[in-house]
Amino acid sequence: MNRRSFVSSLAVAGAAAATTRLSAQGTGARPTLGIIGCGWYGGVNYNVFTRCGDFRVTGLCDVNTRNLQTTLAEVAKHQSEVPATYADHREMLAAGAPDIVIIATPDHWHALEAIESMQAGCDVYLEKPIGVDVIEGEAMVAAARKYDRVVQVNTQRRSNPIYLEARDKYMRSGALGKIALVETYSYLGIEGWSNGPIPDAAVPAHLDYERYAGPATKVPYKDIIEDRGWRSFKEYGNGIIGNVGVHMIDKVRMLLDLGWPSSVHSTGGVYVHKNSFSEVSDTQHAVFRYPDLDVSWEHRMWGPSPIPQRHWSDQWGAKFIGEGGTLNLTMYEYVFTPADGGPREGRHMMSTSGDLENIDFSRGNVFQVAEDNHVKDFLAARQTRSRPLADIEEGHISSAMCVLANLSAELGRSLAYDPATRTIPGDAEATAQLARPYRAPYTHPDPAHV
Repeated sequence: MNRRSFVSSLAVAGAAAATTRLSAQGTGARPTLGIIGCGWYGGVNYNVFTRCGDFRVTGLCDVNTRNLQTTLAEVAKHQSEVPATYADHREMLAAGAPDIVIIATPDHWHALEAIESMQAGCDVYLEKPIGVDVIEGEAMVAAARKYDRVVQVNTQRRSNPIYLEARDKYMRSGALGKIALVETYSYLGIEGWSNGPIPDAAVPAHLDYERYAGPATKVPYKDIIEDRGWRSFKEYGNGIIGNVGVHMIDKVRMLLDLGWPSSVHSTGGVYVHKNSFSEVSDTQHAVFRYPDLDVSWEHRMWGPSPIPQRHWSDQWGAKFIGEGGTLNLTMYEYVFTPADGGPREGRHMMSTSGDLENIDFSRGNVFQVAEDNHVKDFLAARQTRSRPLADIEEGHISSAMCVLANLSAELGRSLAYDPATRTIPGDAEATAQLARPYRAPYTHPDPAHV
């Protein structure tokens, strides 16, 4: 069966299955759960789900048999039934699509897996960024609307209660005044990156690397790929802005209620680490233009950080600059510094006193409150068939901004994407690069024919 006939039959079967599931809402039946991508973050997401509800895992899919065995062991802690395992997500969906699919594969696989899961009648919990090009994102939004699927993107900062507290206290109250500039930043590295060469290696027996590469251009295998190092390859990911920048950009968009920027301009590249095996930029600066507001992104992977090295979470955040002062939001903290020279104030999630003092970085994963809230929001949206907090369209805009920033840096000019026409008007070269070429026999999704 080729992919087109597979998708057609899947959509018919999915429509019937989805109708049955909707009629069963509220009956108390345990939702069935499948996981596509059973590595690090697939496991993280599964553990969050187990904290938030009772699920029956029916299928696990990964091209890495070690990952499958690790996740099987985790599932065994929660149920006696042993789920079926697959290397091909299409086989898992055809065998009996679950109610919910968690997708935690590398970025280049997200679009096909998410769309085909929606066609099969599944609701989807999807890792960020949602894909590797803009048109993939448009196709995922189209599929979610066509098949009436609930899709939550795991930009879980949207569910962090301290951000909402900071928004109400300093933005909505007017304490910040007019906000005309937001600076997002990261001085972190990325997993699997090196400032030097890394040799090619033999593909290990437990990994199907041909299917791992899937629709992407297949690069020579290196051991670093298996353990999160795929982010160092443009073929499989979106670089640092797509890995950590998407969280900050999405957080800013939520807090300021921003949609598409009018234009994107970015510079960057490998400026310092010329011997690195990776072509992912070690330096990047991007500006997203809104009316009377610039939102910027900056990362660099060389030189000292301008932020005191108290904890890694401090190196990654968003700074809202207004007439009344500056509000800095990191993973665990918000700090407001008034423009009139008054004392700074705020809160740190690691503080034992609930303020900016007595911070204990050994307290464990206090961020799990945001992770749990995010899954609970998804589950609530499934019950009401409504759009969750990080609906696929929101994830698409934030992801596309990162993709467009990378494309702007590559082309050396500003880009103004028009979501109505799905083009960059007046720039045929840039428009042609809104969809990456897929490797045969895979077919790039078309928003008009999902």
